[in-house]
Amino acid sequence: MTFVVTENCIKCKFTDCVDVCPVDCFHEGPNFLVIDPDECIDCTLCEPECPANAIFAEDELPEGQEMFIELNAELAKTWPSITEVKDALPDADEWNGKPDKAELLER
Repeated sequence: MTFVVTENCIKCKFTDCVDVCPVDCFHEGPNFLVIDPDECIDCTLCEPECPANAIFAEDELPEGQEMFIELNAELAKTWPSITEVKDALPDADEWNGKPDKAELLER
């Protein structure tokens, strides 16, 4: 099992989760983070650190978020690794909690 970054991260991109990851499995895109499922060791440290509550265990995904399993795996192969905390996107607080953001994902 692995952890998955879901829709609520889009246009927020808080990086608190990156700081606690012992295996550096996070990858960064323009407005979203993903977890590399091949690197994730299921340590559970990242999940409580996410201010957007966007990280879930693969088998505990909220309904409608299943597409993010494949999306995390796909994008982790091409996006660069992120290992240090960075500032969230400037309007992250405005986007946090808004539904239906999948179409706003920038690749």
